[in-house]
Amino acid sequence: MRSRLAHAGLLALLLPAGAPAFGQAGDAENGQEIFAKCKGCHQIGADAVHRIGPHLNFLFGRVAGSHDDFRYSKSFQRLRNTGLEWHADTLDAFFENPRTMASGTRMSFRGLPDAQDRADLIAFLRHYSDDPANIPEADPTAQASDHDIDPAILALEGDAEYGAYLSGECTTCHQAAGGDDGIPSIVLWPEEDFVIAMQAYKSKTRAHPVMQMVAGRLGDEEIAALAAYFATLEE
Repeated sequence: MRSRLAHAGLLALLLPAGAPAFGQAGDAENGQEIFAKCKGCHQIGADAVHRIGPHLNFLFGRVAGSHDDFRYSKSFQRLRNTGLEWHADTLDAFFENPRTMASGTRMSFRGLPDAQDRADLIAFLRHYSDDPANIPEADPTAQASDHDIDPAILALEGDAEYGAYLSGECTTCHQAAGGDDGIPSIVLWPEEDFVIAMQAYKSKTRAHPVMQMVAGRLGDEEIAALAAYFATLEE
């Protein structure tokens, strides 16, 4: 991987056409041009260092706001506390409008409204992330599976309004505002991660007596509804 960064100057010659990104193919070469909007604050590639913003090497799979040697704003500290990881789907949402995900961020970048531009930028960034960035099926187009949940359960589309109705028991402990004062935040979790965690409590493969009791009372559609609600709940 490091050797790939060392050859960043050859990127334009090495980029495969149509590198896949979230939901649609991304043109990494065009993404390199779009990245010019980011250069004032972020560096990427060989010898990249933190500037106004952190460097963006090895971004995929990393928890948001998790460079130990960079001083993040409070909005990114809150985002880090949610446990959110940067993958194609979360980057796509962030690039569309950073303030919807990190309210109060001091970033001046207002986002990319065009979905193709976002896919192109994601395809470009992917070349500086962990191996195997040159394998199409790898992150961000696929994620390693660490569970055996029925795909039909993961495919359920949750009703966010129903989730809001059900959320009262959750918010007696978890803060709807996204804080994590002693209890982890569940706001803005990716829906699949939420469902996987709740199903793990339900099957008692994840330890926590209270959560096992709560999850055990919920049906699959109810869990999906809660996942949809908390995934979109604004701080």
